Amino acid sequence: MSKTYTLVTGASEGIGKDLARLAARDGRNVILSARSRDKLEALATELRKDHGIEAVVIAADLSSLEESERLWSEATDKRIVDVLVNNAGLGRNGAFADGGWDREFSSIQVNILAVTDLMKRAVPHMKAHGAGRILNVASVAGFVPGPGMAVYHATKAYVLSLSEAVAEELRGTDITVTVLCPGATKTEFFTAGDMHDVRLIKSGMLATAKDVAEAGWTAMRVGKRIMVPGVINKITALALPRILPRWIITFVTKIMMSRV
Repeated sequence: MSKTYTLVTGASEGIGKDLARLAARDGRNVILSARSRDKLEALATELRKDHGIEAVVIAADLSSLEESERLWSEATDKRIVDVLVNNAGLGRNGAFADGGWDREFSSIQVNILAVTDLMKRAVPHMKAHGAGRILNVASVAGFVPGPGMAVYHATKAYVLSLSEAVAEELRGTDITVTVLCPGATKTEFFTAGDMHDVRLIKSGMLATAKDVAEAGWTAMRVGKRIMVPGVINKITALALPRILPRWIITFVTKIMMSRV
C-alpha cells in the first residue's frame, strides 16, 4: 500500500515552514516545495532527524502553471497525498497604476492559478483514495479591498471564496477544505515585497508564523472551514465589514498600507 503524505507549498520559510514542522510532529511524511532547493533540503534534514519521517523535496516555481503540473505529478508518483497545504504566495505594495506588472502577474499565477490547479488535481485524487484535507492559506486581506495592494487583496478574496465553495460541495464526504486567514505575520513576505516602511508593518502588530501555523493546522485537523487567528483580525475580517460602509473600510486599509 502506498504511503500517505502532506504536500506543503511555500515550505522553505515562514508559515509554510512551520506547517511542515507541525505535519512532521504529527508523524506525517511530507513533500516540501518552494523555489529554494537549498532551504528545502535543510528543512527536510531537520524533519527527518527530529521526527523520523520521510521528507521529499520537490523544488518548483509556482508562477509557472507547468511547474504546478509537474509538482503534482512528481508528488503523487507512487504516493498518496491526503493533505494538501497551499501556502505559497506573492504580493506587491504600491499603487495599481505605478507599474510592477511582472510581480503582480506572478502573484496572480501563484495565488490563484497554482492554488486552483493543485486543488483541482487534489480533490479527485483524495476521492479516489477515500479521504483528504486541504488547507489554503489566504489572508485577512481577502475580506477587504486593499488600496496599495489591490491585486494581492483580490487574489486572497478569490482563495477565500473558492475554499468556501468547494468546502460546501464536499459536505458529507471525507474531504475537507479549510482556509486560513491570518493578518500581518512576521515572515519574509514583506522583505520580498519591499514593505518594511508600510504603516501596518511598522506598527509592530505582527503575529508569529509559528502561532499562525498552529492555528491553521489545528483548524484543518478538525475540518473547520475558516480560521481567522487573533482577536483584532477577527474584528477586521468578520465584524467591521458588517457594520461599516465598505468605503470606510477601504479608506482605512489605504492608510494602513501606505508608506511612512
